[in-house]
Amino acid sequence: MTKATNITWHTSSISKQERHSKNGHGSCVLWFTGLSGSGKSTIANAVSSELFRQALNEYVLDGDNIRHGLNKDLGFSDQDRTENIRRIGEVAKLFVDSGAIVTTAFISPFRSDRDQVRALFEEGEFIEVFIDCPLEECERRDPKQLYVKARRGEIKDFTGINSPYEAPECPEITVRSDQLTVEEAVKQIFEYLQDKNII
Repeated sequence: MTKATNITWHTSSISKQERHSKNGHGSCVLWFTGLSGSGKSTIANAVSSELFRQALNEYVLDGDNIRHGLNKDLGFSDQDRTENIRRIGEVAKLFVDSGAIVTTAFISPFRSDRDQVRALFEEGEFIEVFIDCPLEECERRDPKQLYVKARRGEIKDFTGINSPYEAPECPEITVRSDQLTVEEAVKQIFEYLQDKNII
């Protein structure tokens, strides 16, 4: 595929700082990562709902939803997983530039991919949220019956079964979703955002 070369970055007439001032809050990406069934989407949506309730600009980018549209041409090979995360990182960056607090719920199993996304953002804008839940508990929950299918060999390259998950080494936030309620997890994340003066 030929890459475009005759392109020039066009600087917006409205700065991110001006949007922050207008909105009354900062912007960032809360990058939720963890095994399937750990609670990423549930907690990300609960955080977004509370942000909305408080009249703060927010949006959720969910892994399954994105694969229905923007990334519907990608599979689950290591190469496609990397491209999936790269595209989401670029979309999340646009949301942050618009002044929104964007929550993303993606397994994003590889540290190098998450680090590549982190590099797109200014200091403090990329907040890695590790939804830490034991594999056994994720399998017990198995809301989409994916672990059952993976154990049967019906799903190949399934993270945690026959494809690796590289847990974050120094995430900004670690949520033990096997020990906390959704409400407690939301409170923990909001306390971080308040401590960093994002909200």
